[in-house]
Amino acid sequence: MGSTRRRFTDEYKARAVELVIDDGRTIADVARSIGVHEMTLGKWVKKARDGDEGPERVLSEDERAELERLREENKRLRMEAEFAKKWRPGSRKTSGDLRRCRGLG
Repeated sequence: MGSTRRRFTDEYKARAVELVIDDGRTIADVARSIGVHEMTLGKWVKKARDGDEGPERVLSEDERAELERLREENKRLRMEAEFAKKWRPGSRKTSGDLRRCRGLG
């Protein structure tokens, strides 16, 4: 039979993460001491660290200008790529269109 899945409160997870982050202990050491699998505790720690990034940083004027320039360049390159997909000299579609225009098809 399969084992039942253990559930941990948010308080319990937070305390376990504190033992790793604040006390400087390893994930393996804390996991062994509290009876949790290393991968489980590792996920809790990763989630806590990812969540501690704080609010998004405001862009400087130079960064904002570069972002705008790159967005415009992306837009232009996408349009060029889309056009290149549609128009292929010598392709059957193009040749067929040419024949119809000349009255041959």
